[in-house]
Amino acid sequence: MSKIIKGPDGKARCSWCSQAPEFVDYHDIEWGYPVDDDYRLFEKLCLESFQSGLSWRTILAKRENFRAAFHNFDFEIIACFTEKDIDQLLQDKGIVRHRGKIEAVINNAKRAKELIKEEGSLAAFFWRYEPDQHNLAEPQTVSTCEESVALSKDLKKKGWKFVGPTTVYAFMQAMGLINDHAKGCVGRSKAESARKKFKRP
Repeated sequence: MSKIIKGPDGKARCSWCSQAPEFVDYHDIEWGYPVDDDYRLFEKLCLESFQSGLSWRTILAKRENFRAAFHNFDFEIIACFTEKDIDQLLQDKGIVRHRGKIEAVINNAKRAKELIKEEGSLAAFFWRYEPDQHNLAEPQTVSTCEESVALSKDLKKKGWKFVGPTTVYAFMQAMGLINDHAKGCVGRSKAESARKKFKRP
């Protein structure tokens, strides 16, 4: 997993980029760069939940459909969804039609609102669990870490659903709480530079 490959421009990238053409842009522009926007953080955690048991390529291909279906993951709106909304979503062929995961997004939207009242923002809460990069294993060799286990446990205590340690770890990787770009990957130094400039919430 930690090996690198040459991308279309000849530069070294994480080997998972070779799994789908659309992964290159996702890897270069988004993955591993720090995020403090509550709506983007909520969206990513929801999409990682939907990915459980599926491939990220499936979710990425449907991401715009998910955004349309869930009002750009505006948790204020989603928290008000009714059974009628759930029924409509279950008919939407553009997303993953899994009742449990759909209901989890609605539940988590309500929990997100509660968490913001407690902590001021989702970002402030999530970034509290940023691991010490020096204590992490080699990039992309594990699927959890001590901090992802702790964050998962705390979210579950607060009533969040579909937020297991592996799901949370993938979320942390993508949102820049962890720089898990492979050593030698062109994105590793860029992500680290962004992390150094990033003002923690």
